[in-house]
Amino acid sequence: MNILVVSAHPDDEIIGMGGTLKKLSKKHNISVLFLAEGITARKKSGHVNVPNYEVDNIEKKKMQREIEWRNNNAIRALKLVGVKNTKFLNYPDNELDTMPFLKIVKSVEKEICRIKPKIIFTHHYNDLNVDHRLAFESTITASRPLEGSPVNSIFSFESISSTDWKLPYSFKPNVFVDISNELKSKIHALSEYKKEMRKFPHPRSKDTIEAVAKRWGSLYGFHAAEAFELVTSRIKNFNNSLFS
Repeated sequence: MNILVVSAHPDDEIIGMGGTLKKLSKKHNISVLFLAEGITARKKSGHVNVPNYEVDNIEKKKMQREIEWRNNNAIRALKLVGVKNTKFLNYPDNELDTMPFLKIVKSVEKEICRIKPKIIFTHHYNDLNVDHRLAFESTITASRPLEGSPVNSIFSFESISSTDWKLPYSFKPNVFVDISNELKSKIHALSEYKKEMRKFPHPRSKDTIEAVAKRWGSLYGFHAAEAFELVTSRIKNFNNSLFS
C-alpha cells in the first residue's frame, strides 16, 4: 500500500508519527512531502530566533546552507524509521499564507497523482503554526473524494509544542497506534534534528515526547502510542483492516 505524509517542515513527521512510520514502513511504501523549509522564519542563522523581519543577504546565504543541512538531516532521520522517499518544496517558513493557496494545493495534488496513496497523514487543523494549518487545508482540498481518487483515508497527527499551544486545544484523537517497540527508533531519529530539539521542560524535548507517547499508550493498554484523529475514511468493503 502507498502512504503519503504531508509535513509542513522537516522534523514534524518524526515528532508527530515517527514510531508509526517505523511500524508501517515494514510492509508499506511511504513517501514524505515537505512543504516549507523550517528555517527562514527565525530571520537569523545559527538556529536562533530574533524579533526582526528584514534579513540581509549575508544572513540569507547562511540560512540557505542551514536549509540544505536540515533537509539532509530529514533524509537521515527518515531512513532510521525505514522511509526513503522524500521531496522538499522549500517554500518559505511560516509564510505559506503569503503564497497562492492554489499553488500549495497543486503541489500536493501532484504528489497524490504520482504516488497514488491510499492513506494520507498530515497536520491537525487547529494548530498554532500557520504552515501546519495550511498543510492540513491543502491536503484536504487536494484529496477531495472524487470518483477515482486513490485516497481512502486521511489522518491528522499532533505536533507537540504547536498543536497543544493552539487555544482552545481541540485535538481529539480516535486512533491510537502501539509504538511500544518503535519508541526507541523514534527518539533515535529525532537525534538527527538536534538543532530543533529543546531541553526539558520545553514540550519539544526528548523527555516530553517520550512522556506523551507513554501517556497515550497508558490510556489504551500500550506501553507507548501515537495518537491520530481520523479525518475521513471511505470504506469499499470490510474484508481488510485499515492498514492492510
